[in-house]
Amino acid sequence: MIEKKNLVLEKEGRKPIIFDAFYKESHEPKPVIIFCHGYKGYKDWGAWNLVANEMAEQGFFFVKMNFSHNGGTVKQPIDFPDLEAFANNNFTIELDDLDNMIHHLMETKEFGEELDRENISLIGHSRGGGIVLIKGEEHPAVKKVISWAGVSDFKIRFQEGTENFKSWKDTGITYVENGRTKQQMPHYFQFYTNFIENKERLTIRRAVEQMQKPQLIVHGTADPTVTLEEAQQLYKWNPNSELKVIENADHVFGAKHPWEQETMPQDLGKAVKMTIEFLKLIQ
Repeated sequence: MIEKKNLVLEKEGRKPIIFDAFYKESHEPKPVIIFCHGYKGYKDWGAWNLVANEMAEQGFFFVKMNFSHNGGTVKQPIDFPDLEAFANNNFTIELDDLDNMIHHLMETKEFGEELDRENISLIGHSRGGGIVLIKGEEHPAVKKVISWAGVSDFKIRFQEGTENFKSWKDTGITYVENGRTKQQMPHYFQFYTNFIENKERLTIRRAVEQMQKPQLIVHGTADPTVTLEEAQQLYKWNPNSELKVIENADHVFGAKHPWEQETMPQDLGKAVKMTIEFLKLIQ
């Protein structure tokens, strides 16, 4: 097994993207998977390394990336040392990051013949699920799209009309506490205005209704963060998609950070198995 950790993708005028590549060296092209984390997430959270290992064992070239403004840095890709970057993040930055990652993998010579540049699939968890659905619909190189506990609507999460929203607009900044690190994580109001300026592109329903590619939706019945109803909405908007429901699974499929066991939690293992079957069945 080849594990290349904390590789750096530089692009002029932009913050760098940190990513990992997992694959079994065979000198033959393998289907590519790009995994995108969710809100307050990062590529090394919880059991994501175990997911990467399993996907690579199953014959995929698996890449997991940090979005450039997720709050991590090149020197410290885990957790959130750069809260100023986090405050300046928005959905179009994440879409641009993913676009740059796709093009890098299509063009790089770094991995030789190990990756199939014509066979790229996306997996996104939580907010990342919404990102991959939009990018998957709009990017011709993407062949299949999978959301794990994925959101169906970005707009409702701004909670327009509430006192908190009004305060955010008036002050230009709001804070969300990270339950694990206890950091007060800032969002500048540009996060909302960027959404409004790009509202049509950032409407997940539009992307899903127009999706002409195989789409898998994996969700747990006990997800308190993104309800099962959101997965059902995604399926309703694209009846050609597949919806796989895991009974009693939570938002992170039983994982936590840090994850110190050598095997994945059972529910996450189910999500991985469903995903592998979907990817291998639909060629």
